[in-house]
Parts: sequence; structure tokens; C-alpha cells
Amino acid sequence: MNILDTLGNLVHQTAFFNLTIGNYIMIAVACVFLYLAIKKEYEPLLLVPIAFGMLLVNMYPAIMQEPVGDQAGGLLHYFYILDEYSILPSLIFMGVGAMTDFGPLIANPKSFLLGAAAQFGIYGAYFLAILMGFGGKAAAAISIIGGADGPTSIFLAGKLGQTDLLGPIAVAAYSYMSLVPIIQPPIMKLLTTKKERKIKMEQLRPVSKLEKILFPVIVTIVVVMILPTTAPLVGMLMLGNLFRESGVVKQLSETASNALMYIVVILLGTSVGASTSAEAFLNINTIKIVILGLIAFAVGTAAGVLFGKLMCIATKGKVNPLIGSAGVSAVPMAARVSQKVGAEADPTNFLLMHAMGPNVAGVIGTAVAAGSFMAIFGI
Repeated sequence: MNILDTLGNLVHQTAFFNLTIGNYIMIAVACVFLYLAIKKEYEPLLLVPIAFGMLLVNMYPAIMQEPVGDQAGGLLHYFYILDEYSILPSLIFMGVGAMTDFGPLIANPKSFLLGAAAQFGIYGAYFLAILMGFGGKAAAAISIIGGADGPTSIFLAGKLGQTDLLGPIAVAAYSYMSLVPIIQPPIMKLLTTKKERKIKMEQLRPVSKLEKILFPVIVTIVVVMILPTTAPLVGMLMLGNLFRESGVVKQLSETASNALMYIVVILLGTSVGASTSAEAFLNINTIKIVILGLIAFAVGTAAGVLFGKLMCIATKGKVNPLIGSAGVSAVPMAARVSQKVGAEADPTNFLLMHAMGPNVAGVIGTAVAAGSFMAIFGI
């Protein structure tokens, strides 16, 4: 009888007896994400840890359990704390800065306008979220998805105290980042003519080393003086870029853009995925967030392209409107999509470096949008 009791206890400790239908749904979603990441190679560096974190928490919820008395919390709970305190998103920005060449933006400062235009999706989604019943802070956290910037979405959700929505917001943001090659091209083609897509742009001027060194310092001073709350994101982005461009801290640049970056991605991805338990994820608010995120992303893409068309008219055909779509901050994928759509119209057309200007401007623009919301709510 003791043996039977022991076997019975073992059987009842398995996940099969403790999972809900919702858990099984989320396990299936996690497997779909893994398929997209591994088979289709949609942002695998992000989707693989996110999907695996989702898988783990829906089979073993205690992996995200908070400490109770003398009992330690679950492993991924401690990773998640680094998200809530905005540590991991800020470190991601340092890595992005260390990997990114701001030369195209410096060579063509008008790119800032295209990056700014693409932020219309964020503000449009903010007001739409309020109409859909979300409070001001929740609406602000959700709307940042329109920038296609996962770290900023997590950063703002944590700062505004919207940790209950952090999982759906982060998953939606990273999902749309990975789906940029699918979502953007139809919008770009709808809003441009084939003649416009064939426009070849003049080669960008060479950018001096001094300009590249001064740029992160000047941007930090200007942006943080105006919006101090952007310091964690803009400051880390520009610090990473200064590591890259100064030429005197090669070891720091390599660490920030490689080892540190990938460690942070693992911690952030798995903890974000682990925040999507069935109880937290399968509800009407998640559906609203996914819809709002898609609308914000589509509007941001459209606004960038339309502003690109205005610049094309103003410059008498010297600007290809397609580069405006790169104003969302999915670096460098959005710029690659601009290049791909342009090359489909004319295989000899090379827009990648021109699109990188609005692309990195979009990163700064999304951080500024997040800082604006924090200022509005007195954070």
C-alpha cells in the first residue's frame, strides 16, 4: 500500500494533473513561436528565449513564484525583477548603441523627421487605447508597441507600474518586431507608386570620426536636458555608441555588443516569456493589446512612408519614400525591408544606408516618446 501511495503521489505531482486548458493553449503558442524562430528565422535571438520562458511557466508556474517568508522565489522571478526595475531594457540599449553606426543619420539629419513621423502610430494608439477602456498609464505603455521596440515597451510598462500588462505588451512588441518583413511591405506598396519605389538616392557624404564622437555626447545633453526621464534609455544607447566610435575602449565596445548583449537577451527573453502564464495572458485585455499594437505599428509605418512622400515632393524626387517606413525602431530589420522593397522595383537600387538614418532616428524617437509619457504622468 505504501508503494501504491508513493506511486500515486508521484503521478499526481506531474504537470498533467495540474495544468488547465489555458496552460495547454499557451504551450501550443510557445511551440508556434519556436517554429517561427527556428524554421522561419523570425528574430530567433528574441523569440527562442521568449517562447521557452512561455513554455516553462505554463508547465511549472512556480518558476515565477515570489519569495514567501524564508522560501526563495522561482528562478525566473529574479530575472523578471531586472525587467521591472528597467535594468535589462537599459542594458539592451547599450548593446544596440555599441552595434549601431549613426553615420547615415549624421550624414542626412533630415532622417530625424522621418523617424519622428513614424512615432504618430504611438500617439494614435494611445488615444485609441483610452477609447477602448484602458487607463492613461496603461494606454501609454501599450502604445509604445507602435515603435516596434521591445526594450522600450518593457521599460515604460515598468516605470508606469503596469507590470500586470508587461507580459502581453512585451510579447506583442517582440512579435511585431519579428514580423516586420510581413507587415510592412503591403503598406509600403499600397502608399507608393512603382516610380517612387524606383527612386535612387544620392550617395551619403562621408562622416568624420569627430562627428561620430560628438554625436552621442550632444544628443545625450540635448535630449536628457529636455526630458531627464529618458536618461536610462538614451544615455545607455549613446554610451554604447561612444564606446564604439571613440576607438579607445575596444574591449568595452566588444563586450557591450557581444557577451553582455547576449547575456541580457537571454535573461530578458526568458523572463518576459515567463510572464505569460495562462492566467495573465488569456484574457480580453491581451486581445485588445495585440490589436492596438498592430494598429500602432501599421499607422507608424504608414506615417513614415507618407512623410517620405512629402520629402520626395519637397526635394523634387531626391528622396525615396520607402525609407520612411524604417522610422519604426526595429533596427536593422526595418531598414532591410526598405532595401528589399526598393530592390523589387529596381534590383540596382540600394536604399539600406539611407534607410538606416530614419531607423536609428526611430530608436531615439521611441525613447523620447516614452520619456514624454513619463513626464506627463509625473514619473
